[in-house]
Amino acid sequence: MYFSFHCNNDTGELSFMAPNGRYSVVTVNPDARTFVIQIKAEEANNCAALHASASRILQFNQSSPFNVTSSCSGELGNLTSDPTLEGTAEVEISWKPPLEPMCSSSADCKDWPHSTCNENKNGQRRCLCNSTYRWDGSVLNCTREAGQLGEASDESKPLALILGISLPIGTAFLCAAVSIYVWREKVVKRREQQRQAALHMYDTEKGVKELIDLTPFEKKDHGTGVDVPFFDFESILAATNNFSEENKLGKGGFGPVYMGKFPGGEEVAVKRLSSVSRQGLEEFKNEVVLIAKLQHRNLVRLLGYCIRGEEKILLYEYMPNKSLDSLLFGESSSQQLDWVTRFNIILGIARGLLYLHQDSRLRIIHRDLKTSNILLDAEMNPKISDFGLARMIQGKQTEANTLRVIGTYGYMAPEYALDGLFSVKSDVFSFGIVVLEIISGKRNMRFYQVEDDAPSLVGYGWRLWQESKALDLMDERAGSNCNESEFMRCVHVGLLCVQEDPSERPTMGDIVLMLSGTESSKLPIPKRPAYVIRRPLSATASSYSNAETNAEITSSIEEGR
Repeated sequence: MYFSFHCNNDTGELSFMAPNGRYSVVTVNPDARTFVIQIKAEEANNCAALHASASRILQFNQSSPFNVTSSCSGELGNLTSDPTLEGTAEVEISWKPPLEPMCSSSADCKDWPHSTCNENKNGQRRCLCNSTYRWDGSVLNCTREAGQLGEASDESKPLALILGISLPIGTAFLCAAVSIYVWREKVVKRREQQRQAALHMYDTEKGVKELIDLTPFEKKDHGTGVDVPFFDFESILAATNNFSEENKLGKGGFGPVYMGKFPGGEEVAVKRLSSVSRQGLEEFKNEVVLIAKLQHRNLVRLLGYCIRGEEKILLYEYMPNKSLDSLLFGESSSQQLDWVTRFNIILGIARGLLYLHQDSRLRIIHRDLKTSNILLDAEMNPKISDFGLARMIQGKQTEANTLRVIGTYGYMAPEYALDGLFSVKSDVFSFGIVVLEIISGKRNMRFYQVEDDAPSLVGYGWRLWQESKALDLMDERAGSNCNESEFMRCVHVGLLCVQEDPSERPTMGDIVLMLSGTESSKLPIPKRPAYVIRRPLSATASSYSNAETNAEITSSIEEGR
């Protein structure tokens, strides 16, 4: 019967195909199985005449499932009042539910369950429903008659069988899942207990010394020991007034630093490594061992250490002038950093790095040199600090690589940040950035010169150098005693240090000689620097705020502070 309708996909108009033509369908009522069409009926002026006219026009025969409704109520049979449709009328047509499908053999009835191909009372072969079923024309299928419960009971047997099998299996799976969950919870709890036990092993001086003795050194260094006092946690709490905010000096890359005052008036800087920082026992051990074995006037001196549970604490000599970063960029920065002081700081940092790279028996690459890791004593002498990321290199080795790139944006050499390759030349690059920041009083990573479209201090300095305007880089707070020759030498050395090719950068030995000399014309001409164009996301940088992956190198990098 559905072939008697046609839908125009372009206009959405539904038409009814009668034996003598096509008629527009106005409405369809599937629940009542009726629909309304428009026909031409010029002579039909009442319901009876309309019914007779519609039956004559549509020519439905007795075998057709369609029939013109004889009722004439409501809007049915009303002549349209639309002047554009004059001479037309709306007629309701009903349809009978379709009979059982025709068939010639039982194979034709396979799509109609519970039916068999038999003759009906009219002698037609159709897929007639079995005795306990009846044909439902609305769903075009054989449905069970009411009251037939016996067979339903038989058909429910497979369902009962399925439930009888699936329920025990589901229960078994649930028990297994609960058992696995309980087992995993016990494993996690046991590992946590083992971790806490391992931490408490180092609560005593003997335990920490055993930890430190595991650090590998060159053969000549074995048996030398670490001559650094162990402090008990209670004495540190008393010295720092329970780590009060009044005693807080600042916050470093791995945690806050407090001023501690011990009996006798001795003042120390107490570095409390944060429990959420990336510096674990290995980095702590690394810093204790390295600083204890390094002795130089431009390196910070370690006075003691302590471990209590998850607390890892280092005690340094107290620096009353705090960090170079706070004096250059802090809110309280003042005129005390005149040119003579700045130049002496640059020279002191260079000598400290020379000791690490060349003169120390351990040969150290710092890997995190920046202004916040340069501390200043009462006489404004610079002291390199924070050796948690430092790495030892053996013999004549000058470089190594790592899959864990850790450092500070704005100070890291490009070959280290991108490829994980670090060397003495990586420290040289960082030193060059520090030099440019000292002489200009501006941060590399937070610098932006709008009129010159310079994305970094390095780019700005390089442009001024090319334009022979390097003196414009000078911090006006440096005072009137600025030595122009020394200033130009520092600019020159800084640009040599930040060259893109590591092999073009000078060694720290060369740099000390360059800074101590008087003729800047003898220095090599600097080549294009490695621009640092990434800008920080916020004004306040956070330690290890970004975790990035480049190729196979996992970078845990903090923005410049």
